[in-house]
Amino acid sequence: MKKLLALVILLPILNFAQVKKMYRQALRTSNLEERISILDAIIKEEPNHYDAIFQRGIAKNDLGDFRGAIVDYSRIIIEKPEADTYFNRGNSKYSLQDLPGAKQDYAKAYMLDDDFIDALYSLACVKLDMGEFENAITDFTKILKEAPNFARVYILRGHAYSALENHKNAMADYNAAIYLEPSVDSYFSRATFFMDIKYYLEAKRDLSVVIRADRNNAYSYFYRGAANLFIGKFENALTDFTKVLEFDATDFDAYLGLAMCHFRLNNFDLAKSNFEKANNIISPNAPINSIEVYKNTYWHKNQYFYFNNNVNALMKLE
Repeated sequence: MKKLLALVILLPILNFAQVKKMYRQALRTSNLEERISILDAIIKEEPNHYDAIFQRGIAKNDLGDFRGAIVDYSRIIIEKPEADTYFNRGNSKYSLQDLPGAKQDYAKAYMLDDDFIDALYSLACVKLDMGEFENAITDFTKILKEAPNFARVYILRGHAYSALENHKNAMADYNAAIYLEPSVDSYFSRATFFMDIKYYLEAKRDLSVVIRADRNNAYSYFYRGAANLFIGKFENALTDFTKVLEFDATDFDAYLGLAMCHFRLNNFDLAKSNFEKANNIISPNAPINSIEVYKNTYWHKNQYFYFNNNVNALMKLE
């Protein structure tokens, strides 16, 4: 009887040791599907093993199973509402473009731990995405008080100021970002801001800095092409738009840029040819009889009046 009692006492200890070993094994493997399989076994043995559930949520998220990750994080939150779990669930919701849900979770994470700067940063970013620019600025400003050298935050706050047409503060933030971190991202962000406010020479200078650092930055070639077009450097614009097409031969915006440049240079045959290439991509199965067909182009969204005048002239070449 004493031997049997000893076995009954030892069995749970052995199971606990086995679970610990399996948990360590799950964390060591880089194969996410294998990790989930091991964690499944652990959770089946111990349904309230919250560390295993948390790690399974992370693995599911990394595999793109965002809904499955949310289920795991929610299961933990019911019993243990901690900042990390709310933050991770917010990330999964953000990946599903559930911006209100992500915002709520990031706010809860920061409320539970006001030193959790990553949660505040993510909260500010989702507010920016939702168009809550003033609230985003408030949060980015809080972050900069704690991390005054965080260049990316200056860029994002600059975007928010720019959206509010507070150009002075936006410029100050983009300049600060470049001072702190003169990176491709910093210069490109200021360049696109310059394009928005029609400072084309300044935009061209920043875009040239980006291109010198990254010869494969197709967007920079396109924006520099547009800047060159607007300041009358048509030959330079042709070079930039042609470079864009080396990256993507179906870029209708680049073809439209080429068409406008050739038209300005009186190369009417080439203008017509490139205009037709753009139209065949934009509307391959129907004739174009309205400028609204171009509503998804850069030109229609950002340079409507310039584009409208040129399209009318190009259509006359048909």
